Amino acid sequence: MLPFSEYGRLIRLALPLVMTQAGQITVHLVDNAMIGRVGTTELAAASFANSIYVVIMLFGIGVFMGVTPLVSRARGERDDLAAAVLMKSSLAFSGLLIAVVTALAAAVSLAMPLMGQTDAVVRLSLPYYGLLALSTIPLLTFILLKQIGEGLGNTVAAMAATLIANLVNVGGNYVLIFGKFGFPELGLVGAGYATLFSRIVSPLLLVALFACVPSIRSSFALMRRVRASFARFARVLAVGLPIAGQMVLEVAAFSWSAVMMGWLGEVPLASHQIAMGLATFSFMIANAVAMATTIRVSFTLGSADYGGLRRLAWSSVHVAGASMGCCALAFLLLRHDIPRLFTPDGRVIAQAASLLAIAALFQIFDGLQITCIGILRGFADVRAPMLISGFSYMVIGLGTSWFLAFPLGFGPEGIWFGFLAGLAAACALLLVRIRMQLRPGVPEPV
Repeated sequence: MLPFSEYGRLIRLALPLVMTQAGQITVHLVDNAMIGRVGTTELAAASFANSIYVVIMLFGIGVFMGVTPLVSRARGERDDLAAAVLMKSSLAFSGLLIAVVTALAAAVSLAMPLMGQTDAVVRLSLPYYGLLALSTIPLLTFILLKQIGEGLGNTVAAMAATLIANLVNVGGNYVLIFGKFGFPELGLVGAGYATLFSRIVSPLLLVALFACVPSIRSSFALMRRVRASFARFARVLAVGLPIAGQMVLEVAAFSWSAVMMGWLGEVPLASHQIAMGLATFSFMIANAVAMATTIRVSFTLGSADYGGLRRLAWSSVHVAGASMGCCALAFLLLRHDIPRLFTPDGRVIAQAASLLAIAALFQIFDGLQITCIGILRGFADVRAPMLISGFSYMVIGLGTSWFLAFPLGFGPEGIWFGFLAGLAAACALLLVRIRMQLRPGVPEPV
């Protein structure tokens, strides 16, 4: 039996991350609720645009996630100068990567009219998507700073910056979507402007908060004593690119499911947007546990406490499983009530309730798979999870979704049962990989 102290340490580190992740997705849910009041077509357009953009956004986020385990491991080894070199190198060479990801996001808009959506959905989604693409620059700047802070063991500053920026976003939505206080009523485009402005605010807030934390100030001050090294940034890329690949493969499968949902009509697509937003909210709780686990595993490896790794790993699995079990119960019991917060359309409410019942079935699988990935990232074991994700989501998940939805005629529910199949496969394969890493004679750090 694991000591309660293991759970306590993990939960204390994870709670600010839960608040950060939950805050981010709460704004997304508020966006949906406000846009849904404008119209079903607008909600469907937001679903389409976000489903495309999130794939590119997560590629950039995934690459920068390679910073955290490397900085944390250097701290565990008590090599503060090595951590400073990693930080300075990441900051020095990140601009090129941010420019490439932003250009890619903008270029993808050219293909959106070719993806089989209705003319009305495409027409409304393009201006909104353009603002999302522009917001990539401040967003990835914030993510890089956030990953550095987490590598240094501070998860509170990013939480505070995120929560304040979220309030800015919600206020901007209210003013610009509905045309309050003399501003024009911009509808969906207003939500895009609010997102852009809040993402500009986020990195500025985080820098100001970092300046108030003595330990972070001293870590940044050490960067004056070292030089940026592309070789060190290449180490970040070696860890971050497979993380990005894993995230893109997983999210691409879910995003393509939104495209398939659009083939079934605007009501299924709007329902999918509501149910997916809620499923993403619950996923963010487990994702925060996974991020905290990555920090602790990498630090523990750096300090050569190999015996503590098993306790740490399984405590994170237990916490994620328990939290996602609670989310599953909430989805099942409130599936007819929650969608009413997002739309008055009875057809959308009924369809979303059906999808939420399926979401309840895959919650634990979803929580366990991301927690296993978090454990493996702490080991810098990033290539195997990428391959597992590609097989589980792109082959099993999407294949099952298409086959159930179209040849067998199960429609929207068939697409979501494909999610269940893909997540269950990923969970099983990742647990096998965890057991390999934690077998007697834990391997040396990569």
